[in-house]
Amino acid sequence: MSNRYPFDPEAWNVNVSGRVLAVDSRYPVLDPSTGRVLTAVPDCSDQDVDLAVRAALIAQEGWGRTPPRGRGAVVRNLAQALREHREELAMLDAHDGGFTLKMMRTDVDAAAELLEIFADMALLLGGDTVPVSEHLHFTTREPYGVVARIGAFNHPLFFAAGKVGAPLMAGNAVILKAPDQTPLSTMRFAEIASTVLPRDLVIAVSGRGQTAGRAIVRHPDIRRIGFIGSTRTGTSIQKDAAESGVKHVSLELGGKNAQIVFSDADIERAAQGAVTGMNFTWTAGQSCGSTSRLLVQRSIADAVARRVSELVDGIKVGDPLDDSIDMGPLASEEQYHKSLAAIDTAVAEGGSVMAGGTRPSDLGDEGWFVRPTVIKDVRAGGFLDQTEVFGPVLAVIPFDDEADAVRIANGVEYGLTASVWTNDIDRALRVSRAVSAGYVLVNSPSRHFWGLPFGGVKSSGIGREESVDELLSYTETKSTSIVFTQNVDQVQTRTGDTEFRRAQR
Repeated sequence: MSNRYPFDPEAWNVNVSGRVLAVDSRYPVLDPSTGRVLTAVPDCSDQDVDLAVRAALIAQEGWGRTPPRGRGAVVRNLAQALREHREELAMLDAHDGGFTLKMMRTDVDAAAELLEIFADMALLLGGDTVPVSEHLHFTTREPYGVVARIGAFNHPLFFAAGKVGAPLMAGNAVILKAPDQTPLSTMRFAEIASTVLPRDLVIAVSGRGQTAGRAIVRHPDIRRIGFIGSTRTGTSIQKDAAESGVKHVSLELGGKNAQIVFSDADIERAAQGAVTGMNFTWTAGQSCGSTSRLLVQRSIADAVARRVSELVDGIKVGDPLDDSIDMGPLASEEQYHKSLAAIDTAVAEGGSVMAGGTRPSDLGDEGWFVRPTVIKDVRAGGFLDQTEVFGPVLAVIPFDDEADAVRIANGVEYGLTASVWTNDIDRALRVSRAVSAGYVLVNSPSRHFWGLPFGGVKSSGIGREESVDELLSYTETKSTSIVFTQNVDQVQTRTGDTEFRRAQR
């Protein structure tokens, strides 16, 4: 291995019950900073997935019988193990994702905190007593068994570690599908988890989505699937799931999120929020929550665009392992070309590049680097207004009045997040209600508050995460009635249930 890589993931395998999976079948993982092969990881087959699921089914039996607070204690230990491996896990995401090392440390911290929040929710897994008759009626929440979590490439460790909290606390075993492009931290997390959790309770599977991912979705013993990724892949998962059984599928999908800035807003705060909300320095704009449409009232549009461009020009692009760098490369060659093509299309439609727009001139020809880009005068309804680029490209779109702003914000197929910038509280509430989004912020860029339901509407997905909604979604409700046999005829006479009495004769 090169000195650039102080680890040897080529030695990693998918281990299930002492058997190594897919050792003879591997696929290459590329380094986005150089474009060269970084390493190779197991490319699991349908048979490998089946073996993993069967092992997880056995592990889940004992875990499902463990009281919720007991599960919570173990999940807290898993959070602590994450913190102990913080630097290693962040380094892996910086290497194979191109995300800055300092921000990937933040991702590890967030995953550990989310695990602890779900552990705090242990007592919320209780049921209810329902007084529908003279008898005893109550509900309980039961785990599905083995569930699947399929994460995206842009927050590999966070989506692997943070997203097992809810299903584990609900009593399930978890099959983790590692992202095709950035599998390393997911595989390492599963190794760390195996030292804390019962054997085979969390199994990470690497492999191409069309094979390993599809085998997970279509497996008959997996009836609950949580997916984070593109809308196209999400609809494909829905189709595969429907063709292979009756399954509960939740989807956190794409976004073309709007920050709406009215003329009475604080321009400096709004400009800072626009840059922060784009996640330039976190994931190079590769985020479903990135606020990639900056809608600005026409009277202040030029001033806001200028200030945003000044801030974006100050973002330093380079080696993600260098803590002085603000933004690394894009995660794949596909995202690199897609971002550059989107810039060209927007300019062809009349947009003007205010910042970025090209490859950095000082970084040579290696790697998939694109300067963070701001394009003003983007046409509502045009390519950059409608298309999720999933890259460092911010569109500035002018609007005339409140109705115009809402029309443009809602004029896309997506509905994940929205931000409203104004000092008028009445307007803030009106626009927040009017925008079609599952997650709205006022005078703040897009950010997550753990415990607050996060998710989208329209093509941005179904279901909510990071909250008690997510925890309960990994359970099934069972209703139990205890019918008291003493004086049953008298009870039924009072209720007039003659059919019941006939059935007893």
